[in-house]
Amino acid sequence: MLRGSGCCLLLLALYSAGAYALESDGDQPIIIDSNTATYDDVKATSTYTGNVISIQGSIRVNSDKLVVYFIDGEADKMVFTGNLAKFKQTPNEGDQDITGEALTGEYYPKKNLLILIDKATVWQGSGAYSSDFIEYDLKTSLVKAGEKESAGKRVHVVLQPKAKEQPAAKGDGK
Repeated sequence: MLRGSGCCLLLLALYSAGAYALESDGDQPIIIDSNTATYDDVKATSTYTGNVISIQGSIRVNSDKLVVYFIDGEADKMVFTGNLAKFKQTPNEGDQDITGEALTGEYYPKKNLLILIDKATVWQGSGAYSSDFIEYDLKTSLVKAGEKESAGKRVHVVLQPKAKEQPAAKGDGK
């Protein structure tokens, strides 16, 4: 467990400093499937409920409810909620997926930013980051966990050691 006081802002790269999201994710359309959908032209919002699945490139979010806020006809902000709404993203072809969950999430497609709020956890491989507030930059795979304003809220990180390689058996070679 990480220990800190005062400002608690943790900057961590989940996989490696060179890990980037699939370049094409931001250029892909956002596809949403749900049990119900409503659009409010006055508020420029669209609300989806019931087993909501939203996909943009390699990014997939499953939630109970999704509200999309539009500016000039484009999705500016997407708020998903649920009994632990879940997301998954492939950072690079061949890399392990980054997954996460939270009671509430905010996705900003133009900024490639995902904010997880309340009971939030992000995993990749054997690493896990948990807090009530996590920002995840989908393009650079940079995670910021914790809140500057509250020293009372903690960040919990688990870093598993890599499995040790067994030394090769020596033959007599003669």
